Amino acid sequence: MLYYLFQYLDKFDFPGAGMFSYVSFRALLAVILSLGISSIFGNYFIDLLKRKQISETQRDASIDPFNTQKIGVPSMGGIIIIVAIVIPCLLLGRLDNVYMILMLITTLWLGVLGFLDDYIKIFKKNKEGLDGKFKIIGQVGLGLIIGLTLYLSPSAVIRENVEVVKDGETVDVIHKNENIKSTKTTIPFFKNNNFDYADIVGFLGDNAQKWGWVIFVLMTIFVVTAVSNGANLNDGMDGMAAGNSAIIGLALGILAYVSSHIEYAGYLNIMYIPGSEELVIFICTFVGALIGFLWYNAYPAQVFMGDTGSLTIGGIIAVFAIIIHKELLIPILCGVFLVENLSVILQVKYFQSGKKKGIKRRIFKRTPIHDHFRTSLANLDPECSYMIKGPVNVFHESKITVRFWIVTIVLAALTIITLKIR
Repeated sequence: MLYYLFQYLDKFDFPGAGMFSYVSFRALLAVILSLGISSIFGNYFIDLLKRKQISETQRDASIDPFNTQKIGVPSMGGIIIIVAIVIPCLLLGRLDNVYMILMLITTLWLGVLGFLDDYIKIFKKNKEGLDGKFKIIGQVGLGLIIGLTLYLSPSAVIRENVEVVKDGETVDVIHKNENIKSTKTTIPFFKNNNFDYADIVGFLGDNAQKWGWVIFVLMTIFVVTAVSNGANLNDGMDGMAAGNSAIIGLALGILAYVSSHIEYAGYLNIMYIPGSEELVIFICTFVGALIGFLWYNAYPAQVFMGDTGSLTIGGIIAVFAIIIHKELLIPILCGVFLVENLSVILQVKYFQSGKKKGIKRRIFKRTPIHDHFRTSLANLDPECSYMIKGPVNVFHESKITVRFWIVTIVLAALTIITLKIR
C-alpha cells in the first residue's frame, strides 16, 4: 500500500518518494518493520496467551536428562510470525505481483491449517491434533494452487540463459529477449545447470511439454508437503526451527535477488526471472519475523510457535524455492529438515518390520533425530534393541540447537556455491 502511495507522490516530486522504487530500500525497510512487529507485538501476544492459559502439553522434566521444564509455556506463537510477515508485505510489496500473491496465499493457507491443528490440541485436549489426512489434503491443495498458477499465469515466466561459445569455450552468457513459460529448473553440480521436467517424457514428442507441466505440478505438491512436514518435525527445541529457517530464508533471498537481476543471472549462468524482485521483499519480512520471534523463542523459550508457525515456515520455504526454480537445491539447503524426516520414516519402518517378527527394535534412541542427542541411555527401553546408542554423553538442547544452526549455515553456503561449482 505504501509502495503505491509513494509511487503516486513521486509524480509530484514529493521528497524521498522515489526511494520506494528501489528494491534494496524496501527490502531493508521490510526487515526492520517485520523484526519490530514480531518483537513488540510478540510481547503483548505472549502476555495474552499466558492470561488465557493457551499452552500445549509438553514433555515433562522426567524424560529430560537436564530436567528442563516445558509445561505451561504458551503455544500458537506462529501467529506472531504470520502477522510480522503479512503486514510489511501489504505495506511495502507490490500486490499486483503474482509471486507476492502466491507467497501471501501460502502464508495464510498453511497458517490456518496449523492453527486448526493447534486449536484441536489445546482447546479440544487432543494431543494428536488435526487428523493427518486433513493436513495432507491441505498441503496437496496448496501445491495444486501454486503449481497450476505458475502454469496458467502469463506473468510467471523466465528468460532462458544461453551460453556464447567461441573456440570450444564459453565466453559469455546472455538471456533471450522473450519471456517464456518453462518447466526448467536449476540442477546443482552440472555444467548445463538447467533441467527440464519435460525431458522426462521426451518420448511423447509434441506432447512432452504439456506432460512436463503435469510433472512440475506433482513435484510442487511433493516439495510443499515434504518441506512443511520437515520444518514441523524440526520444531522440537527452543529456537531450533526459527533459527534454521531464518538461515535458509537468507540463502533463498540471495538466490531470488540474483535471479531477478539480469546481469547477476548472466554472470552466474542461471535463468532470469522477471518480477521475482518482489520475492526479495517477502523473504526479508520472513527473516525479520523469525529473528524477532527468536527473541522470545530462544532457550529458555517464552513461547512456542506450534504447528501454526512450523507448517507455515516450511511451506513458505518450499513455495519460494519452487517459484525461483531452485527446488532441486532443497535437499542441500534444507538438509536438516530432510534428515529429520528420514529419521522418523526409518525409525517407524524399522520398528514395524521388527514388530512383525515379534522383535522390539529401533534405530535411534528417539526421533526426530535432534531428540536422539538429548536422550540418555538410562531412559532407553530395556526390552528394545537399539542400532545406534551413541553418543554416550547427552547434550543440552541449547547446544544441539546451535550445532544444527551451524550445520544449516554450512549447507546454505554450499547451496549458493553450487551455482559456480559445475
